[in-house]
Amino acid sequence: MVHTVVVAPDSFKGTIGAAPAATALGAGWNRVRPHDAIRLVPMADGGEGTLDAFETAVAGSRRMPVRVTGPHGRTIDATWLLLPPTAADPDGIGVVELASTSGIELLGTPPKLRAMDADTTGFGQAIAAALAYGVSRLVLGIGSSASTDGGLGALTALGARFTDASGTPVVPGGRGLAHVAVADLSGLPALPAGGVSVLTDVTNPLVGAWGAAAVFGPQKGASNAEVLALDAALARLGDLLPADPETPGAGAAGGTGFGLLAWGATLVPGSAAVAELVGLDAAVGAASVVITGEGSYDGQSAAGKVPARVGAIAAETGVPVALVAGRIAPDVELTSFAATASLTDLAGSGAAAMTDPARWLTEAGAALASALG
Repeated sequence: MVHTVVVAPDSFKGTIGAAPAATALGAGWNRVRPHDAIRLVPMADGGEGTLDAFETAVAGSRRMPVRVTGPHGRTIDATWLLLPPTAADPDGIGVVELASTSGIELLGTPPKLRAMDADTTGFGQAIAAALAYGVSRLVLGIGSSASTDGGLGALTALGARFTDASGTPVVPGGRGLAHVAVADLSGLPALPAGGVSVLTDVTNPLVGAWGAAAVFGPQKGASNAEVLALDAALARLGDLLPADPETPGAGAAGGTGFGLLAWGATLVPGSAAVAELVGLDAAVGAASVVITGEGSYDGQSAAGKVPARVGAIAAETGVPVALVAGRIAPDVELTSFAATASLTDLAGSGAAAMTDPARWLTEAGAALASALG
């Protein structure tokens, strides 16, 4: 029997993106079962690899080059993605990724963190480019942020103006955020006809113990004192902008979620929105086997992460689904999966798996083909 296999993993964060991960898994499956049809539908939740996932899954997508100011303050070459026109979006959908314009990965390896000075200007510049092109709708992925600026950089690039008590524009980043006295949003462009959807996989509010500064600031290099200063600055911003700081996801990307809410955007669960846009339901409905995965499958994975989303869609149509992960926690429930593969187990150690993830993903694909074919 010839199978149609849908391969729909998330990125294996820090090691390999969703698109190359899907390619490796498909190659491994075809090594064992060369006559099966493989359909690659890499997934994302708004973080790194979102553009790659859409480009692989949506035929006719086009990379649109743009030069932007990166989180280090230097000009970089980036792209946004134009999805082809549809009846609902006759001028196409623009997909813009914060990770590739203002993301922490752009600060080097290991990153030279700039907790108080990195900002989201480049992200806003790429959004402005997509708007200038004339897209019908915007989809914005805001994972992998390098900054805690409340989205000031992005909003400023779009036409907003933030000034201190003397009327002087504030400097970029969290350092400038602390001095904002007046927020003038009158220069912001109108939303495109189809609106703006912001993809996020976190539900943190803007401020407080679970807010942007407290939870994510240390990951971006903020000291304890800087976390307190950034939280206070975000709280003041929460009083200035027309959005609810308690909205789930307002604290995403250093408060960029909140800034985009003030523009009129809508925050949505990333994996669900990506699934809809890439046609995952239809792909799974036509499949006989589905493979999904992520870097670490643990207790949090069931709360809206990609494997949970893919698994739920497969369950609705009775299609068996297999899980691949770099690491599978020993205490998680796996009965919903027809088969599983751990790269750590295949490679002998987590370090070995991370050193050559494409190799071990290929081996995982082959192992699953043997188990399920």
